[in-house]
Amino acid sequence: MSLPCLKQAQNGVLISVYAVPRSSRTEIVDLYEDKCRIRVKAPPVDGEANSALIEALAKLFRIPKKSVILDKGQKGKTKIFLLSGLNISEANSVLADKLSGKER
Repeated sequence: MSLPCLKQAQNGVLISVYAVPRSSRTEIVDLYEDKCRIRVKAPPVDGEANSALIEALAKLFRIPKKSVILDKGQKGKTKIFLLSGLNISEANSVLADKLSGKER
């Protein structure tokens, strides 16, 4: 069974994110309802927080930044990103390990 924040898409995996801008550091925190809560240092100004989220997701899933596409939520705290080229089992494994404290 996959985590509730992940959904298989035709060309990758959709991840639902709850963004917490202006945090002390950028980190993936936990699951918040059916979203992955991610703190980012960047402020929500001029797309800075979105860029920081893209960078954090690319680093976590070890994919190029261009493979992380903001699908919905350009201006809100709730966002959906497409992780292009990943399958649900890979994404679930990486995120589950991160949330449980095991790094790959």
